[in-house]
Amino acid sequence: MKNLGLVAYLDIRESLRAKWFYVYAFVFGGLMGLFFISGITDSVVMGFTGLSRLLLVFIQVTIIILPIFILITTVKSIAADRESNVLEYMLSFPISLAEYYWGKLLGRFMTVFFPVIVALFIGVAWGLSQGGEMPWAMIFLYSALIFSICIVFLGIAFFISTLVKSHDVALGLSFTVWIVLLGFIDVALIGLMMQNRISDEAILTIAMLNPLEAFRIGAIALFDPELTVIGPVAYYLLDTLGHTFLMLYAVVYPIVLGGIFAFLGYLAFRKRDLL
Repeated sequence: MKNLGLVAYLDIRESLRAKWFYVYAFVFGGLMGLFFISGITDSVVMGFTGLSRLLLVFIQVTIIILPIFILITTVKSIAADRESNVLEYMLSFPISLAEYYWGKLLGRFMTVFFPVIVALFIGVAWGLSQGGEMPWAMIFLYSALIFSICIVFLGIAFFISTLVKSHDVALGLSFTVWIVLLGFIDVALIGLMMQNRISDEAILTIAMLNPLEAFRIGAIALFDPELTVIGPVAYYLLDTLGHTFLMLYAVVYPIVLGGIFAFLGYLAFRKRDLL
C-alpha cells in the first residue's frame, strides 16, 4: 500500500506540472464563474431557479466536457510512460506491476475528480450566500453521478492505454470512443427504430448500456422525476425500472463498467510486453 500511495502521489505531482490540469481546472472553475456573472441563479427555466437552475446548467456542460477531458488526458498515461522509458525506470525499483498500475489510476482519479467537485461546491456556496436553499439530495446524487462517470472513463482510458504502445494512437482511439458514445449510438439506434428492424425494448436496452446515456437519464431524473422531457420513452423506463432503481442504475452501472475495464486493462498490462 505504501508503494501504491507513492505511485499515486508521483502521478498527481506529474499532473500538477502539466498544463492540461490547469486548463481542466480553469474550464470548470471558469464556467462556474461565468454562470454567476450571467445571472443564471436568478433566472427561471421550466420552474428551476437558484441552485437547482445552476446545477441543471452545470450538469449539461459536464456530460460533454468531462468524458473527453478524462479520456485525452488519461489515455496516454501508461503509453507515454512506455514511450519515454519512464515505465522501465519505475519498474527498476521494487514496485510490482499491480502497485504501478493501480497507483497511476488512483492518482489520475484524484486529479480529474477534485476540480469538478470543487467547482460544484463553490457554486453551492455562492448560491447559499445569495439566500438560496440547499438541495441536499440533488447535490449528493449529482456528486455520485460525477464520481461514477469519472470511474467509467478512467477505466476505459486505462484499458486503451495498456493495449497501444503509441500515445498518438491512444489519443485517436479515445476520441473515437467519445464520439461513438456521445452521438453515434443515438443516431444509429434512431435509424434502427425508424426502420422497425429491432424492437423498441431492445433498442432502449442497448441505449441504456451506454454509460453516457445512463448518466444523461440519471441527470434528467434529478430535475424531472417524471422524465417528461424525453417523451414516451419515459413511460417504458419508469414502468420497467422505477425512479429509485433508475437513479441507482445510473450511479452503480458506470462504476461497475469502469471497474471491469480497469481490471481488463490490468490483465492486459500484466500479460503483454511491457516495453
